[in-house]
Amino acid sequence: MALKALLFDVDGTLAETEELHRACFNEVFANAGYDWNWPPDLYRDLLKVTGGKERIHHYLDRADVDLGADAAVKIAALHAEKNRLYARRTGSDVALRPGINRLMKQAREHGLALAIATTTSRSNLDALLAASFGAEGAAWFSAVVSGEDVSRKKPDPAAYLQALGLLRVAPDECVAFEDSRNGLLAAKAAGLPVVLTPSLYTGHENQEEADCVVSDLGEPDRPLRHISGWKPEGHVIDVDALQALLEALTVGTLLGNK
Repeated sequence: MALKALLFDVDGTLAETEELHRACFNEVFANAGYDWNWPPDLYRDLLKVTGGKERIHHYLDRADVDLGADAAVKIAALHAEKNRLYARRTGSDVALRPGINRLMKQAREHGLALAIATTTSRSNLDALLAASFGAEGAAWFSAVVSGEDVSRKKPDPAAYLQALGLLRVAPDECVAFEDSRNGLLAAKAAGLPVVLTPSLYTGHENQEEADCVVSDLGEPDRPLRHISGWKPEGHVIDVDALQALLEALTVGTLLGNK
């Protein structure tokens, strides 16, 4: 099966963004006069809920906080302000994870399509792409599906199914890249092979459904660390490695703790 497209999650996968998100949430809460604070351990638990507004709703429910009849409006305003703060800080506080830029450039040279399938807000995505790839960054992607484009967020496969439809490719002609269990389940439900690169907040999660789990995609001077599943022959995940993964899956010779 020939590889035709690569589909990427965003937060935690393209870049370690969650600490910046957490800091922005806390600053916005304080500025609005709320005594809410999300320390890392709590935020790790809250990340089981996908979507920023949904995460605030969940936090308030478990803390038994009632914002009144206009709670949804207040939460939307807090989330919008958090996103504005995040966008202002993305360029200086966030860098792409190892191997992301290298693999994307190589994929484009090989004529492969690139896509984004995320449940983060489009404004957050645009800020990260502009900071990481410049003004032309968005043009690298043949399909972009964000949190505003689907009614059901990960672990529902809606974002991946929509991206596949836009690309007009079959799931077994692609590889998805994720960092979290919710994302892994979403991609697998869409029929996609998955390379999982656990991030700061997701290393503790169950990874057993992933086809390949590595520390990151690797760089020539900074080899990846294999964790489980299919193991690439080299020290980086590149186009040849991904084609080998598809071939291994096709002939049923996938190795590792499956």
